Amino acid sequence: MHSSLSTTGTPPIHVIGGGLAGTEAAWQIAQAGIPVVLHEMRPERLSPAHHSEHLAELVCSNSFGAQSSDRAAGLLHEELRRLGSIIIGKADEHAVPAGGALAVDRGQFSQNLTETLSSHPLIELRRGEIQDIPSEGIAVLTTGPLTSPDLAEALRHFTGLEYMNFFDAASPIVVGESINFDIAFRASRYDRGEAAYLNCPMNREQYLHFWQELCQAEQAELKDFDRETAKFFEGCLPIEEMGKRGEDTMRYGPLKPVGLFDSRRGDFRAPENQVHRPYAVVQLRQEDKAGQLWNMVGFQTNLRWGEQKRVFRLIPGLENAEFVRMGVMHRNTFINAPELLTPTLQFKQRQTLLAAGQLVGTEGYTAAAAGGWLAGTNAARLAHGLDPIALPGTTMMGALFEFISSASPKHFQPMPPNFGILPELEKRIRNKQERYGCYRDRALADLSSWSTQHQISLGQSECLASV
Repeated sequence: MHSSLSTTGTPPIHVIGGGLAGTEAAWQIAQAGIPVVLHEMRPERLSPAHHSEHLAELVCSNSFGAQSSDRAAGLLHEELRRLGSIIIGKADEHAVPAGGALAVDRGQFSQNLTETLSSHPLIELRRGEIQDIPSEGIAVLTTGPLTSPDLAEALRHFTGLEYMNFFDAASPIVVGESINFDIAFRASRYDRGEAAYLNCPMNREQYLHFWQELCQAEQAELKDFDRETAKFFEGCLPIEEMGKRGEDTMRYGPLKPVGLFDSRRGDFRAPENQVHRPYAVVQLRQEDKAGQLWNMVGFQTNLRWGEQKRVFRLIPGLENAEFVRMGVMHRNTFINAPELLTPTLQFKQRQTLLAAGQLVGTEGYTAAAAGGWLAGTNAARLAHGLDPIALPGTTMMGALFEFISSASPKHFQPMPPNFGILPELEKRIRNKQERYGCYRDRALADLSSWSTQHQISLGQSECLASV
């Protein structure tokens, strides 16, 4: 349902960048009854990380993170569902089994979003690179961490500040038919939910051989960046960098064997079977609905492609693995948001220019969608002559945008959703699960009150159901 406001003579809002944030922003603007031009440079100009021309392509993983609303990512999912996010709505529609996570068939997900936005009467999808910031009107920058050099230079000139940088990476994807199912077994940790992961167990000898070869493998060159001073995002650390931190680092990270049992060999939880527990486990998450493709969980990497095949085929069950996509690494750039943005995601020096997504220093798919929702909503409100809005600081969305706009500029780094940025509860609760549940209950209650105050309908597909 579109806004009943007339759009006759209303100039379009320009959204630059067709990733998750840009897709969400364009949708919210159009649903508010304002025409929008969504600019996406692909396929005319490709990026180092993308593989298609579709909107909202998921580059690093097909997972949006924990599904449960008493987890930080899950709470953000739920807030966006109630606010009518198209990104989370389509993620739910194209979900694939992933235990307690929200993961999607990324091909169907991005193709459906492209078709949906292209068919909206108020959205014009315009292909081609934008090299400068629009000089007038309302615009939203959602060009992400792979902003083109010319536009990055224009933004640097506009802000008077240099970009900040870190390196991000993506994991390889394996063909399901090439996996040895005599070794790999289906299970979710502690048998929670559907057995949505494939697990490749290692004994100590196999693990140590893999670890040694991984640490010695040849890495690809980091272009235009000094490896000695390169910063990696800790939430997406290359597997070889993790291995170099110590023999057991991976075993306490993505390869931890705790709670994973191969039911074909009996119940590993039984005392007599403890000797058969794996020393380490490599997990693969289903990439598509048909189960033909599997993503190597936690195996983002910058190894040369030949080295990836050699080393990763040392993993039991993957000795004949066929890779449809190798791991890649790319340079991510982001602006110093505390210096430049307000909690409404407007630039301080020009309030008709907004920004969202990883460009502003939020981390993760869901946070990008959340930024797109807020920037798109506020762009539409400006077009309607309304004041922009900021979400309550007790919500995950509100806390995230309050953080990036008020953190120390000197030490600012990308921030994922987490409970640590929320205000403390009035009553201290020691039990973590109970505490997180209380954070959730407070956030959703405050979101409901806030939406009533600002006449924003929850549970519908438009951001300005009533203005």
